[in-house]
Amino acid sequence: QVQLVESGGGLVQAGDSLRLSCAASGRATSSYTMGWYTMGWFRQAPGKEREFVAAISRHGTNTYYTDSVKGRFRISRDDDKYTAYLQMNGLKPDDLAIYYCGARLNSYDYDDPQKYNYWGQGTQVTVSS
Repeated sequence: QVQLVESGGGLVQAGDSLRLSCAASGRATSSYTMGWYTMGWFRQAPGKEREFVAAISRHGTNTYYTDSVKGRFRISRDDDKYTAYLQMNGLKPDDLAIYYCGARLNSYDYDDPQKYNYWGQGTQVTVSS
């Protein structure tokens, strides 16, 4: 089992920045095994389905973003710290959602939440205009 815990959410104004963290524990707690997991960030706004935001492949080889966050968000990982990050700049009211971190061992269909095996509990991001 892999346990994930998100943190870093909060209430900000439009244009502000936040950095979300996703800390892994359990089976992933060695830098070697952590590196084998694809890490993804998803979000769920009120009344909407969970949607893909960004993903980073094994060992950080590739990164992927949904179009609406390209150029504003950046996903990264530090496998020695068993942590993935989502740096969010230029936040907009449309970014308001609960942000979830997911982990999986393969990287195909990285934008499909059904393909992720492990999830955190989520962290709330609220952006006021």
